[in-house]
Amino acid sequence: MEKYREVGRQVKRVDARDKVTGRAMFTDDLCPKPCLVAKILHSTIGNGRVVSMDVTQAKAVPGVVGVFTCFDVPKTTFPVAGHPWYAASAAAKRDVADRRLLDDRVRIYGDNIAAVVAEDEVAANRALRKIKVEYEEYPVTYDPREAMRGTNPPVQEGKPDNVVGHTLAVTPEDRLRAMGYSSVEDAVRDPRYHHFAFHAFTGEQSQAHIEVCVSYCYEENGKLTCVSSTQIPHICRRIIGQALGIPWGSVRVIKPYIGGGFGTKQDIHFEPLNAWLCHQVGGRCVKLELSREECFWDTSGRQPKDFEVEASVGDDMRLHARSIKAWSNTGGYIHHGHALVLNSVNTFRWLYHTQEDAIRCEAWTVHTNGPHTGAMRAYGVPEGIWCAECLMGDIAHDMGWDGVEFRMRNAIVPGYVDEFSPSNTISYRTDGLRACVERGKRLIGWDEKRREYAHQEGPIRRGVGVALLVYKTAVAPFALETSNCQITLNQDGTFQLQMGATEIGQGADTVFCQMAAEAIGVRTEDIHIVSTQDTDVAPYDPGAYASRQTFVSGAACKDAGQKMRGRILELAARLYPDYQGELDLRDHAVWDAAGNRLVDLPELALEAYYNLHGTDQISTRGQATVHQNALVTGCTFCDVTVDVPLAQVTVNKIVSVQDNGRLMNPKLVEQQMHGGMAQSIGFALSEELLVDPKTGRVRNATLLDYKVPTAMDVPELIAENVETQDPMGPYGNKAVGETPIISPAPAIRDAILNATGVKFYEMPMTPQRLFEGFKREGLI
Repeated sequence: MEKYREVGRQVKRVDARDKVTGRAMFTDDLCPKPCLVAKILHSTIGNGRVVSMDVTQAKAVPGVVGVFTCFDVPKTTFPVAGHPWYAASAAAKRDVADRRLLDDRVRIYGDNIAAVVAEDEVAANRALRKIKVEYEEYPVTYDPREAMRGTNPPVQEGKPDNVVGHTLAVTPEDRLRAMGYSSVEDAVRDPRYHHFAFHAFTGEQSQAHIEVCVSYCYEENGKLTCVSSTQIPHICRRIIGQALGIPWGSVRVIKPYIGGGFGTKQDIHFEPLNAWLCHQVGGRCVKLELSREECFWDTSGRQPKDFEVEASVGDDMRLHARSIKAWSNTGGYIHHGHALVLNSVNTFRWLYHTQEDAIRCEAWTVHTNGPHTGAMRAYGVPEGIWCAECLMGDIAHDMGWDGVEFRMRNAIVPGYVDEFSPSNTISYRTDGLRACVERGKRLIGWDEKRREYAHQEGPIRRGVGVALLVYKTAVAPFALETSNCQITLNQDGTFQLQMGATEIGQGADTVFCQMAAEAIGVRTEDIHIVSTQDTDVAPYDPGAYASRQTFVSGAACKDAGQKMRGRILELAARLYPDYQGELDLRDHAVWDAAGNRLVDLPELALEAYYNLHGTDQISTRGQATVHQNALVTGCTFCDVTVDVPLAQVTVNKIVSVQDNGRLMNPKLVEQQMHGGMAQSIGFALSEELLVDPKTGRVRNATLLDYKVPTAMDVPELIAENVETQDPMGPYGNKAVGETPIISPAPAIRDAILNATGVKFYEMPMTPQRLFEGFKREGLI
């Protein structure tokens, strides 16, 4: 692989010192105190309409500045998902505008129907309790398959059957006929092959980020400024403009440091409402901060999904045909809509679609009166891989095959191109999967433990499991991928780096500094990055999502760095015309081909700024529009202990090995992998928002009842990588931000199967579900 100086270094995070010492400023830290406080009145029904609202007593509460109802706000609808906007030529790809600032049409329990602005939080909460609401109530529907039959009225106007989207990818009829089949179903149920089928479910997982959703807004110099904990500041500006019906340029969004997002802050939840309230009170500063409970049920978690899976396999371990049907519950609003379940069924197909003869992937996304859902780390992929790996685990177990050998007989291979992707842009170019699996087997002791754990009986049992993963970097070709970067040469020979892409705790700023330094030819320590994004000055970038930043934004960063290097060498050539041969920038100086040190970079920078014969303050803009992608692969092995009578699973060890392409910073990659493994333990065993199907109300919207793994639940974690040089990445890199959460959960399931022989298809595998499964199989 190509050698780099700065890319691949284990550089300390550029924000580490400020964050560990408490100097880093987050949204609430920056908010002027005192300021006005806004609070939202949420509906107490799950479906219906607000008939009337009496706010007389609320307005009389001392300290209340204003009370605003769903009858006071503009009728404008706007989208909230953090996706790029499209020009009129591609308007059909735009997100659906189905939200209002406040709405009299209640679609979910807790919908936003009024807001109070007061001098302090106490007054605001008192006023909320004094608002009297009269509703017209409709029946609540939470089951997506039931909702598909239609409701009266529909959850969203214009969707009479409540179906947001439907897609089908199926092997063409001519190929099926050539094999003697009339359909994929015929191939799946061919009696010459072994048949497997099951129904699976994955629940709604909440991001549970440390910092709640918070923003504050004020008006200044004819602009409406919103400071927000958002992953997508440029998109946030656009949506505020759309929601308020004002020019986008009259809105300014500032993103400080963020205390985690994991996808929910890729939606625009309350910034437009906060901006509108600010305008209603004369431009005074208004803060709108959600409670922890509101973050659970009034922001967007992972979509619950139902799956029906079938497959046929031959005695030679080769998959013959597979079918997956998926129903995704998007709740009352579209948010990210059908894209999430598309990722589920697509990755189900990609991981093992190399030798099989037939495939059918069908998916629906359906409105219900459940909580609104959206992006959550890995964006639908963990759900699809859960189904793929449940299937592979079942087959290996029932057929008596080694689970690793069976998977590798069918796993994705280099040169694979998805036949259903637009213009064949989904392809697998570099392959580290085989090396990942071999290393994972060795680190977990796969062969030895399979022998040791065989034929167990008794209440306490051990098991070892495996799962593979595949993940598409960024959102091309399904959506626009573009980014910009600005680099300026400082007077002391260092550089100012400004990205529109956002640091949200993942270490992006550090990696951008490394990429810029590599392109320019200087040390990472010579790069100063502006971590705060301000849409008035930051170059455009859609934001942090889809593991896109080093892949797409990094390409813009590299472009700007290469241009900066070229401009510096051009200036040196002009100022020092007696140079010999080609010029080079290294060791903080400009050299010629003869080895002469022409000028130190700080001296050249001073000449650029202050030369009497002509200044050249150098600043470069990098830009990237990416139309292709790269596929990440990897594996997870885990060791568990199962206490059968207590229905308790203890995860003893997790080993994850991934091919993320070239590593930009190995220590940051390890950090991401550890975090993803911990989140996946929660996804596997405990984390699920529980919704009352009769009311649509979330039952466990507290950190007491929503069970996030603690430090006591996280076992020994081993994170390793097999590096490859992907031709699409700016430095051979792929993605790592979301990939670590994908495969640990099904690996835990596979280990439980190995320990007990019991199959589970619902995730999370809570003690209640484990108990029911063990009892069903006669272990209890």
